[in-house]
Amino acid sequence: NEHENERALEGLQDRVFLLKRLSGDINEEVDTHNRMLDRMGNDMDSSRGILSGTMDRFKTVFETKSSRRMLTLVASFVGLFLVIYYLTR
Repeated sequence: NEHENERALEGLQDRVFLLKRLSGDINEEVDTHNRMLDRMGNDMDSSRGILSGTMDRFKTVFETKSSRRMLTLVASFVGLFLVIYYLTR
């Protein structure tokens, strides 16, 4: 009876150790994903700011309609396209 209790206790200790290790691995994985999501959120905020500034410039170009402004608009479109192209590669 005492021998069976010791074996049962050893089995429980093994399970507790396994669960502790598993919970530590899950915690590390969650921390890694949280850092990754934070970086993605920061990148999205940065992209949103850049895009907002670009749209403001486009608005200015459309309102003034000079040839220099039109050239700026075309160059901005090309630049934006290149940025998006390199970000998605």
